[in-house]
Amino acid sequence: MTSFLIKNIQLVDSGRIFYADLLTKNDRIEKIAPLISTLKSDFIEINGEGKIMIPGAIDVHVHFREPGLTHKADIFSESRAAVAGGITSYIEMPNTKPKTTNIEALKAKFDLAQKNSIANYSFYMGATNTNWDELIKALEIASPGIKVFLGASTGNMLVDDQHMLERIFKDFPGIIMVHSEDEAIINANLAKAKKKFGAQIPFEMHADIRSADACYKATHEAIHWAEKYNSRLHIAHLSTEDEIQLLNKSIDLKNKRITSEVCSHHLWFDKNDYSEHKGEIKCNPSIKEEKHKEALLKAVLNGTIDLISSDHAPHTKEEKNNLYSSCPSGIPLVQHSLLMMLDFWKNDKISLESIVDKMCHNPAISYNIQERGFLKEGYKADLTIIDPEEPTLVGAENILYKCGWSPFEGYSFQNSIAQTFVNGHMAYSAGGIFEGTNGEKLQFE
Repeated sequence: MTSFLIKNIQLVDSGRIFYADLLTKNDRIEKIAPLISTLKSDFIEINGEGKIMIPGAIDVHVHFREPGLTHKADIFSESRAAVAGGITSYIEMPNTKPKTTNIEALKAKFDLAQKNSIANYSFYMGATNTNWDELIKALEIASPGIKVFLGASTGNMLVDDQHMLERIFKDFPGIIMVHSEDEAIINANLAKAKKKFGAQIPFEMHADIRSADACYKATHEAIHWAEKYNSRLHIAHLSTEDEIQLLNKSIDLKNKRITSEVCSHHLWFDKNDYSEHKGEIKCNPSIKEEKHKEALLKAVLNGTIDLISSDHAPHTKEEKNNLYSSCPSGIPLVQHSLLMMLDFWKNDKISLESIVDKMCHNPAISYNIQERGFLKEGYKADLTIIDPEEPTLVGAENILYKCGWSPFEGYSFQNSIAQTFVNGHMAYSAGGIFEGTNGEKLQFE
């Protein structure tokens, strides 16, 4: 394997920004020092002057749609988009076709990724009301845990049996990630909207249908169960000011039993954006009023929210162009979520150190991911190099999602991803993908 020496680059790691050289050897970071000298025949040298290196970002919440929904996306296409966006590792959701609700389906996904994923990978198993015997097998094959839908479920994956919920929170030994929206509140709100608007429900009503109350009630319930049984709970995609009040920021991340994430689109968009984007930004939980967006960013900055993820969820343009009731929820974002946060940095809304905390360090810490998420000698060489002076104009020619569209088409981000390394392999550089499935199965402590 080729080794790389990146010279005179600005590194961001562990709350520090500093200049150094970084040498990779095989799949590892071999050395970090102010000046590294070695035989030129041993490596390819890259001039890092004017650029920024961070650890490869880790996205713990993506939907890559394989198997069964590959007209929208697949592991190969979306892992390409991920590395083009500086994301080197991902954990993928169970609501595929068939659903990943048993050990055979989970193993099949790992087999697909081993053949086809450019980025590092892992997968959740999905809970149902009846699959306890399968759930407890998930950790045997290095899955990080399970996904529990308390709302917005597909197929049989809504877990609303109280005995099953209690058993999960009492006895499951790994991470329990929850999608928390109350289905009864949502259905009542949807019925009111249909009565008022018929088939012409405006998209901005999504914020009222999948309301803040629905999120708060379900998140409150999940935290109740977790506190009762000291479960390891991870709350997915917080979207409201109200839910933040339920979280405890005084505990060090390494000791937290209840962690949380916010998605980049809930920090970027608000209810006013439905008029322009309509179904493009319909997602669950919904994008809501501006006050929620502002509160979520504040909670990121003060440490209440632990992670930033993408909830990458592609659908075809034809599907998203339907009327509200037939328009599926989800936004393709894995290629652009880091760029979104870097725009926040350029606009003085967040520091580089905080971005690295929330997108690199904290996912590795909270999920106990081995040897990734930091720029440390001996760690896997998952590296993202950013060019802060080169903008990225999003267009059809550089969108790598299989669905072929983005809500950011025509928008120019203020930074670009210059190179991405996965396990020491240059997977992306200057707009091009270096083919080769170099992703590895994530390992958890």
